[in-house]
Amino acid sequence: MEKTLLEQLKYPIGKYKVPDHITAGHLEKWIGVLEQLPQKLETMVSVLSEEQLETPYRPGGWTVRQLVHHISDSHHNSYIRFKWGLTENNPVIKPYFEKEWAKLFDTKSAPIQMSLDHLKAVHAKLVYLLKGLSQEQLHRTFQHPAGNITSTLAENIGRYAWHSNHHYAHIANLIEREGW
Repeated sequence: MEKTLLEQLKYPIGKYKVPDHITAGHLEKWIGVLEQLPQKLETMVSVLSEEQLETPYRPGGWTVRQLVHHISDSHHNSYIRFKWGLTENNPVIKPYFEKEWAKLFDTKSAPIQMSLDHLKAVHAKLVYLLKGLSQEQLHRTFQHPAGNITSTLAENIGRYAWHSNHHYAHIANLIEREGW
């Protein structure tokens, strides 16, 4: 498979880019994505068969089941990172090894409804929190130890809106390619 096609399958909406200036419009759009993701994702994947859930979204990629569980796990971690950023002064967040988490028994075999329900709860709490943040709070930061990257909470809202759309597109594109 040629690299450009593999890159397109890996990053169907491109890589996340932080805008030079994050506006109220960006934040409203991003929070809307986070608010809508749980229902959109459930609508898309709940009709899939067990065989379809075991299909990788690309050669060498995660299965649909693993993607659903990954989104839930990742957004759970993100919610905690927002809380740390709001309650500690520029904390160093704890990363997690998502590729290793994707290999765990529950990620490879658990019913997706567990993660869909978890995602609904986490996003309800996350969206409620994000809608109430002040400008000062949006500029609070945390540090990711990989690359020692500092991120504002506003940037992280965009990152997780992108993450939502990124994995949603993985599954939607697979469904379209397979004609499901």
